Amino acid sequence: MELTLGPIPFHWSAEARRDFYARIADEAPVDTVYLGEVICSKRAPFFEADLPDIADRLEEAGKRVVFSSLAEIMLKRERKATEGLCQGEDGREVEANNAAALLHLMGKPHRVGPYMNVYNEETMAFLAARGATHFALPAELPRAAVAVLCDRARTLGAGVEVQVFGRASLALSARCYHARAHGRTKDNCLFVCEEDPDGMPLDTLDGKGFLTVNGIQTMSRSYLNLAEAVPEMAALGVTALRLGPQQQDMVAIARIYRDLADGRIGPDEATARLEALGMEVGLSDGFWWGEAGYRRIARAASA
Repeated sequence: MELTLGPIPFHWSAEARRDFYARIADEAPVDTVYLGEVICSKRAPFFEADLPDIADRLEEAGKRVVFSSLAEIMLKRERKATEGLCQGEDGREVEANNAAALLHLMGKPHRVGPYMNVYNEETMAFLAARGATHFALPAELPRAAVAVLCDRARTLGAGVEVQVFGRASLALSARCYHARAHGRTKDNCLFVCEEDPDGMPLDTLDGKGFLTVNGIQTMSRSYLNLAEAVPEMAALGVTALRLGPQQQDMVAIARIYRDLADGRIGPDEATARLEALGMEVGLSDGFWWGEAGYRRIARAASA
């Protein structure tokens, strides 16, 4: 199976992004890297000038580069930016994360991202008929739904991608809770989200870890870890495993999942190696098993 690295969802500095992708290019055994701002268009000017050089370096290292569109488009400038991305002349693929991107990609080969919420096979067939060749599925889909979508994708000749590591995206809002939590408005946020490069922790009133806030995005507190399900995914027809960038050693994580996908290690060893990295947040896999997403089903079953 192909190993992919999703776009950075957080507001990292331009220097941090350059350093991150330089290491990914030189050391990470990933096949495809998604680039671009998917959460907040206000962040894009900080790093978009670096994207051509980053893309070239990744491709020189043998990686495929795909540009991801915004997941929420509300303003005229966001529509214009999306149109420009989709009509780019550099020949690189585009991942559509909003229906506004589909307008400009119709009839051209493109990918559909996890924010498009492809939940059933009829939606997949509808989008494939208009040019979609690859579908990254929403993180909350259980294995039964993934199995159905893989069957349809096989008949359509399309790829299927499932996120196996990283925080799960749960919701997007027109308002920015990240700014509001600091007494600011969305229009006058002063880019406070940069202070939380792995997202802002959100606890319940009694102090229990609950969710993570990233600008307008709500994410899981725990990191997805679907190592236990990778052999089953291969049997179902999943063609790509997606890693979500976090403030962790993503090169080490990519190596673990590469070894797992290639059969050099088993799911238990993969999870043990992930846990040995000393991540401060827990791992979860509940969505895959049709349970509450925050739960750790594989660990409970083995215990």
